[in-house]
Amino acid sequence: MTLIGFLVLLLIAAICGGIGQSLAGYDLGGCLVSIIVGFIGAYIGLWVAGKMGLPHFFTITVDGKPFPIIWAVIGSAIFTLIVALLRRLFTGRN
Repeated sequence: MTLIGFLVLLLIAAICGGIGQSLAGYDLGGCLVSIIVGFIGAYIGLWVAGKMGLPHFFTITVDGKPFPIIWAVIGSAIFTLIVALLRRLFTGRN
C-alpha cells in the first residue's frame, strides 16, 4: 500500500467514524479518535452484516483494500453507543 493510499484510507475512516459518532449523538474525541472509531466500526459493521447475512454494498477500494462505507458508519454508531453506555455506567455522567 502506498502512502497516498494509506492517507486516503485514514481520511475515509475518519469521515465514517465522525458520521457514526454524530448518528449516535455522542462524541468520543477528535480526529484521531474518529479514525480509530471508523476502523473499529468497519470491523463491527462487517461482523454484524456477516451474522445477519446482509450484503456488502457501497464498498470503496483503495490500493486493493476494500473499505465498507455503510457498514463502517453503522458499526461506528454501534461502537460509540456501547462506549457511551459503558462510560455512563462507570462514571455516572458524560
